[in-house]
Amino acid sequence: MEGGAVQDGPLTGVRVLDVSTILAGPLCCRILGDHGADVIKIEHPEAGDGMRGHGQAKDGLPLWWKEISRNKRAVGLKLSTPDGADLLLRLAATADVLVENFRPGTLERWGIGPDRLHEVNPGLVIVRVTGFGQTGPYAGRAGFGTLAEAMSGFAHLTGEADGPPTLPAFGLADSICGIAAASATSMALYARERNGGRGEIIDINLLEPIMDAVGPGATVYQQLGIVGERHGNRSTNNAPRNTYRTSDGRWVAVSTSAQRIAERVLELVGHPEVITEPWFATGAGRAEHADLLDGHVGDWIAARTEAEVTAAFEAAGAAVAPVYSARDLVEDEHVRATGMLTTVPDPDFGPLLMHNVMWRSTGAPGRIRFTGRALGADTDDVLTELGVQADELARLRADKVVA
Repeated sequence: MEGGAVQDGPLTGVRVLDVSTILAGPLCCRILGDHGADVIKIEHPEAGDGMRGHGQAKDGLPLWWKEISRNKRAVGLKLSTPDGADLLLRLAATADVLVENFRPGTLERWGIGPDRLHEVNPGLVIVRVTGFGQTGPYAGRAGFGTLAEAMSGFAHLTGEADGPPTLPAFGLADSICGIAAASATSMALYARERNGGRGEIIDINLLEPIMDAVGPGATVYQQLGIVGERHGNRSTNNAPRNTYRTSDGRWVAVSTSAQRIAERVLELVGHPEVITEPWFATGAGRAEHADLLDGHVGDWIAARTEAEVTAAFEAAGAAVAPVYSARDLVEDEHVRATGMLTTVPDPDFGPLLMHNVMWRSTGAPGRIRFTGRALGADTDDVLTELGVQADELARLRADKVVA
């Protein structure tokens, strides 16, 4: 394993300390690592990161860990001990970014809060990920993505009109927050170059990014007194917009956000007469007649196979997409051709399929250099780089401060 800065990606030479766990913080750091940062993953030396127990495993080895912790060197370090806190401060003196997601006040209680971190490294960008933020009435609450998905308005708007609020089957709030945190970190690194090298403290929580993603519900309520409700797969902004079943039992999704697309869809399914109706001229007007439009589109699609539907929509310049499972994604020709999924060598699994770097950049592309590592795999290397001698390492390991 090579230590230090890598030779590719726009963040080459940037060192990140990942002191976070499930899921937003680790995703933020993975994105930074994908783009060249030297990420040092710090975990409890015995319990490890809770992400190691998330998701499916093969032969006792966690699969998600291989992706979420790729491009990270793994160090086992018990921060709640004086020796562990001292080692973190020594590492922080060499770093550019520290990402943590302990409850507010935890780092301060251990003597390694932002004030102390900035004493040893005034340029350190400190990213603090929590459920509800560092301040406010809910700051001390346990924060999980499910709670943010519930409170953000997402669950309220998701599901059938006569059904219960619906939560996603995956870490939606965490993932949105992780991507937002990576963006915030990049901005803070840029700002540091413009403000004399001072590192910022970023306070980001799980709730706000998904609130933004849900849309302007608060603005609409404040101005119009309207509270959005569940409409299944339909939209209040346009129609037809739904999922429809084909004759061979597959599902496709149709979107008509643009007026001309809506016209093409209704022409295609053999009902051009509705296009001249006054209500068809706006998305909201079409949404008020969703039953009629869904009937026209659904009947046409139900009489054809998925392949026939897709070919006809493409020929008409209309918008359709199949509803995919993971198997479908893996087999899709476009996903394969564009490298959205890529195979990475892994010491445990051999060729391992995973999501590629999240975007393409011509001048400074990112790269997956290695997959998620075993707990403490790089402790000796990282601490030796820090100047820790072999006898001290042995003592720290005997005291269960490091793994």
